[in-house]
Amino acid sequence: MTQFKYDLCVVGGAGHIGLPFALVFARQGLKVLIYDINQGSLDKIKQGRMPFMEEGAEPLLKEILSRGNLTLSSNVETIGQSKTIVITIGTPVDEFLNPVFSGIQNSFKYFLPYFKPGQLLILRSTLYPGTTDRLDGWLKSQDKPMLLAFCPERLVQGKGIEEILTLPQIISGTSPEAEKAATDFFKAINVEIVPLSTMEAEFAKLFSNAYRYITFAIANQFYMITTSAGVDYERVMKGVKFNYPRLDGLSTAGFAAGPCLLKDTIQLNAYANNNFFLGQAAMNVNEGLILFIEEKLSKKYDLCNMTVGLLGMAFKPDNDDTRSSLSYKMKKVMLFKAKEVLTTDPYVTGDTDLNTLEEVLERSDLLILCVPHKQYKDLKVNGKPVVDVWGYLGNGTLF
Repeated sequence: MTQFKYDLCVVGGAGHIGLPFALVFARQGLKVLIYDINQGSLDKIKQGRMPFMEEGAEPLLKEILSRGNLTLSSNVETIGQSKTIVITIGTPVDEFLNPVFSGIQNSFKYFLPYFKPGQLLILRSTLYPGTTDRLDGWLKSQDKPMLLAFCPERLVQGKGIEEILTLPQIISGTSPEAEKAATDFFKAINVEIVPLSTMEAEFAKLFSNAYRYITFAIANQFYMITTSAGVDYERVMKGVKFNYPRLDGLSTAGFAAGPCLLKDTIQLNAYANNNFFLGQAAMNVNEGLILFIEEKLSKKYDLCNMTVGLLGMAFKPDNDDTRSSLSYKMKKVMLFKAKEVLTTDPYVTGDTDLNTLEEVLERSDLLILCVPHKQYKDLKVNGKPVVDVWGYLGNGTLF
């Protein structure tokens, strides 16, 4: 029987999926290893600083570091020293809207020499249906049979620590032994377990994000219809939802973005041989909202002689994550149309083109609220027009 130095190794453990996961299990007393090639993020974590926003994470990180049961490494050989390995690499999509298997396949080839008999390998990120079984077959062909499981995360960005501990965990394994090992592993945090087959679990992950993406598209489509008719969508929404629980799920309009919603909808469409028509429509609506705003503004304003200020560049409110943010699509469109484009965000730190909020408010002729950060709630714009798709400022859209 192989003796392991660590209870858990999280591959990609300095990222948005891996780090909250590592912290939760380290708090439970497990000896946790974070393996990541991002040395800058590892250095921050070692100092007790989070490399991104996550509610409640930094105090927890400092506490865990003081206990001494969290280890950080960029040395791939260390993954062979852990009883359980969690891999946060998934299947992205390419410029042709097709799933890309090469990333996870190449990673497995790279990790293969360090896998040890008896290890439990848990895949955590989105996988194209059939990928788990495909990887299992490949591992066996390389004489490295592992206890392979797919246990997808279904967390809201920034609330990972809270939701890992409160949401039911879908468990699937490529064998009864793998499913049992994964179930036993998650018993450490005492969450409800939902057993599925591997492909059922892969679909469950895709369905979770595609469903949310479609519901956002419904709101955005309603917004575009009412706005074109000269009607305030927010007033219609408030009126129709008042004491009418059947429409509780109707959301505000807004930029539906982020690293998963669009990507997972594309993957589901690819698996359905491009016959996922609701998903296709949702993509057209949510991505097309930017062009709808540009068209309306071009008809109302002389944009080529105006400076446009974009408020918020993250993909969601009160967060610093810019991955797949539609604010940057808006920036590209406005750079082509306007005299100048200024951007600001109170949380984002990795964008060197950002201006201060004061400068954007002072220099802009027109403002677009791209993200309803809490800092913008009582914003004083000195009478300048503000495009507010979200209905956050209570001033209407101003088209």
